[in-house]
Formats: sequence, structure tokens, C-alpha cells
Amino acid sequence: MTIQRISPPGVPAPRGPYSPAVRAGGFIFVSGQVPVDPATGQLVSGDIRRETRQVLSNIERILEGCGAGLADVVKCSVYLADGQDFAAMNEVYAEFFGEFRPARATVACRFAIPNIKVEIDAIAYKPE
Repeated sequence: MTIQRISPPGVPAPRGPYSPAVRAGGFIFVSGQVPVDPATGQLVSGDIRRETRQVLSNIERILEGCGAGLADVVKCSVYLADGQDFAAMNEVYAEFFGEFRPARATVACRFAIPNIKVEIDAIAYKPE
């Protein structure tokens, strides 16, 4: 099995020493994404719906750059700065995943960057 570290074009540049995605065999591990506009590199702030939409759009772009899509996602982890945002985040999340519902964990936490409301990582399965 080969391991590939992937930085597809048109996705937010990593803000640390990590790859946007790593393919290991048929699995694609997408690093936690925060609401960064890939065109400007700036954080998108606002309500939780806007931030969640940006995060999931970034995940979708990364997966597409790896030859996969949201329908291939088998597991997500969602991190919220405020557990009260769960319902609103979940509405947007459902728009993106529709009937393709991956396994998921959701955790309320504190972020190192204080203005972030949501971060999501994903694991997809797409055999090479």
C-alpha cells in the first residue's frame, strides 16, 4: 500500500505542518477544515450556517481533488465552539450529505483560534 500526501489546487493552504488530505490505500483522510475562503486565505466569519457551509465546501473540493466526493465519506468528526450551534450546523450538514449519511461524532470544544465556530474532518473510502 502506498501513502500519498495530497494538496489539491484550489483548496485552503494548510495553516500548519499537515497535508489537506492523505490517501492510504482506498481511504482518504481529510484534515480538519475550518471556515477559510480558499480564494483569499481569510477566515469566513458569521453565523454557524455560513461557517459550516464554507467548511463542507472545502472538504468537498479536497475530496474532488482526490478523485472522490461526499458520497464516499464514511466518517466525519465535527467540532463546535458552542454546543448550542448543533441544530443549525446539522441543517447545513444534512444539505451537503443528503441520503449519504456517514458515521459521525460531534464534540463541543475550545479552539486555538478564538473566532472559529466549527471544524470538521472526514474519512472517505474510494478504492484506487
